Amino acid sequence: MAAVIALGFFIALEFTARSYGLPGPLTVQARELVLPPKSGPLLYAGLALMMVVLTWRQRFIALGAAIGLDVLFLAVRWVFDLHVPHGHPFGNGALWVILGYGVVALTRRTGPERVLLLKGVGLGLLLVAGRKTGDTWLLITAKSRPQVLDPYLADADHALGNPSWLMGRLVTATGAVGFNFLDTIYGQLAVAAVVVALYQLRHVAADRRFPRHHLVRTFLLIGLLGPGIYMIFPVVGPVFAYGTGTDHWASIALWSPQIPSDGHWAVANLWPQTPPPISAPHSIPFDEVTPRNCMPSLHTAWATAIFIHSRKGPRLLRYAGTFWLIATLCATLGFGYHYGVDLIAGVVFTLTIEAGVRTFDRGWDRSGLRLTAYGTAVFVALLVSYRWLPVQMAEYPWLAGPLLLLAMVSVIYGYLRTVARWEPAPAPARVPQPEPELL
Repeated sequence: MAAVIALGFFIALEFTARSYGLPGPLTVQARELVLPPKSGPLLYAGLALMMVVLTWRQRFIALGAAIGLDVLFLAVRWVFDLHVPHGHPFGNGALWVILGYGVVALTRRTGPERVLLLKGVGLGLLLVAGRKTGDTWLLITAKSRPQVLDPYLADADHALGNPSWLMGRLVTATGAVGFNFLDTIYGQLAVAAVVVALYQLRHVAADRRFPRHHLVRTFLLIGLLGPGIYMIFPVVGPVFAYGTGTDHWASIALWSPQIPSDGHWAVANLWPQTPPPISAPHSIPFDEVTPRNCMPSLHTAWATAIFIHSRKGPRLLRYAGTFWLIATLCATLGFGYHYGVDLIAGVVFTLTIEAGVRTFDRGWDRSGLRLTAYGTAVFVALLVSYRWLPVQMAEYPWLAGPLLLLAMVSVIYGYLRTVARWEPAPAPARVPQPEPELL
């Protein structure tokens, strides 16, 4: 049923994208069987997820086959002098191996072994397809939402002290080193998620079954539901609405995005030096290229999910999850991609989804339902306040700012308290008893 629903969603999105003259996720993914993929590391991350169902011998064979195919693709391109300006030079082999194991599952496996292998293949393909779906969603938001609501969030952000402007000046001061360090972390968030997921799924091959709950489920749900909010609350971000857009980082970025200059669409060239003045907000027109992907901040949402799921790992994994969350928050603000209020909404968004998924696993536990409903109510209240009360929030920051943070903290507290009840109580420590003395 899940596979049928996912396939139907991809097909519907394919037709929607084509109605705007854009290639859909299925078309883009099919092209990567031959053309250099947009993200080679992501394809190998998908292969790693698929390999959790394999034995160690099968994993070495799969990885060797993927690397061998990539070397073959590179040799063919070199011999025929085929230069493709975009994409990574590797990753095709990983995609071919994932699909190959899907064929093996259908033709050479039966019963539970076929189901387990198909689940592994589906998990790897879902990660890859989720990225393509997200890219298509972003293009659709740019085409279908000509007006953006950045002035509303710019006003509301005064309640938090304009953190994007503060972090923007800090990141700009660090120059190329600081920017490209954060950019690498920001761009490889999915790979970080796979590292945590691999730890959670490390026993699948031995147990011959998947655990009830793991990071990939939450990660994909965030990517599935988040773009729907983009369509309701389209925002491009401070570097685009109040700065020079892609031109701001072009001179120091090692991997400059192939996006046309959009600085001439900005309201004014203010970011990150001068916060915009408080004024009556209104929607503004913007180009048909820049994604309306700010509200909520899904990078914050994904980094929060990684942080949550890394808590039960070893110390190194916990430290890595904390580091990735902090670095992602700095990047989302410092690059000018998000306002501070986006991040608050992103945290609430993730905790609500995580609570809902875990409540479903527990058979619709009553405390979980209350937490999910409360998180949803807080998230809706945030969107409503950003849209209809931004001027009041900017004029009374001493009241609005603490209330925003208190709303987020209340959801965090509710999540921690509810989940603590679900965790099994630790076994009591065994106290050694003194041995009786021999007479």
